[in-house]
Amino acid sequence: MTQQPVSAAQPWPTSLDPTTDTRTFALWENGAPGALGDTDDDKPTLTVFPVRAGSEGPVPTTAVIIAPGGSYVRLSANHEGRQVANWFNSQGVTAFVLRYRLGPRYHHPIEMGDAQRAIRFVRAHADELGIRADRVGFMGFSAGGHLASTVATHFDAGNPSAADPVERMGSRPDFVVLAYPVISMTAEYSHKQSVAALLGEHPDPKLARQMSTEFQVTHETPPTFLFSTNADMSVPAENSVAFYLALRKAGVPAEIHVFENGGHGLGLAVGDPALGEWSVLLRNWLRGRGLVGP
Repeated sequence: MTQQPVSAAQPWPTSLDPTTDTRTFALWENGAPGALGDTDDDKPTLTVFPVRAGSEGPVPTTAVIIAPGGSYVRLSANHEGRQVANWFNSQGVTAFVLRYRLGPRYHHPIEMGDAQRAIRFVRAHADELGIRADRVGFMGFSAGGHLASTVATHFDAGNPSAADPVERMGSRPDFVVLAYPVISMTAEYSHKQSVAALLGEHPDPKLARQMSTEFQVTHETPPTFLFSTNADMSVPAENSVAFYLALRKAGVPAEIHVFENGGHGLGLAVGDPALGEWSVLLRNWLRGRGLVGP
């Protein structure tokens, strides 16, 4: 399927035809806050992968926003974006792939702001997009997993008096999926390239701790599914385990899987009979939470 760029400034369709190609929308109509230029790299977007309607017609679905990884300096938008979106479609979930701004050109809080805006944007346009505003999840891989854990621990209910209707929406995701995520910005096992790209070469220690999301988990953090591998030397499983233990301590529903083998950047791990099971486990978790059908 090809992408059909569409400016968010154009009129929205009254409904999204799932038989058409994917469509890409700018998150801000008149330029993103803090933009340092006018190139594609300065314009965060969402590409929607709709679910094909069944014979009974379109039914509002669960939605998930996917943040590809890439150490906060690039985006692995195929195997950690498009392919995963297609998999979610096969489960009856409408998927969105987020193109967020990257370092070293951009630093925190720009990336977090792009992700929060994406959640608000999907909720604000839930009717047109054919999704349920109370079932908007966020998934991230590697550095995108850090971004997902960031929106899971830094959110608000929206500004009801905002002139922009998108900003009136809450930014808390309803569930989170973390795939071999970067979590810590301070531990010896932190991913140094991601830290430098997000926070700069010599970040303030207080900021680094604030963005170490295992320290920011509360009872309001949404239910979370995590997976990693024991053999990942780039982003060790300690990241996932630290976040899981924080969720457990806070009483947040969570499930974690650490596979024995497999390196970093696996995506769907198609063709690997062991690692490829992570998507089956995720499907079962989503079913158990009532987010997808049998």
